Amino acid sequence: MKSNSNQLGADQRPAEPSLPERYYTVADVANRLRLSKDFVRRIFEKEPGVVVFEGEKSSRHKRRYRTMRIPEQVLERVIRRLSRV
Repeated sequence: MKSNSNQLGADQRPAEPSLPERYYTVADVANRLRLSKDFVRRIFEKEPGVVVFEGEKSSRHKRRYRTMRIPEQVLERVIRRLSRV
C-alpha cells in the first residue's frame, strides 16, 4: 500500500485558531467608554486585530456598509494605551 504524505489523519488535522473570549460591537464599546459611536469607529478602524466586514459598494448605494467587531484583548490594549496619556 502506498502512503500519501499529503493526507492528514483525523488525529493529525491542524488545530483551528482559538477565538478571543468575546467580540464587542461599536455600540457596546461606546456605551462602556461613554463615547460616541463615531469616535469609537475612528479609534478602532485601523487597530490591528479588529475584524471588519465590508460589503462591496454598489452603484445604488452612496456609502459603504461596514460592520466592526472588536476583540476583548484589543479593547483592553487600547484602553491601557489611551489611559497612559
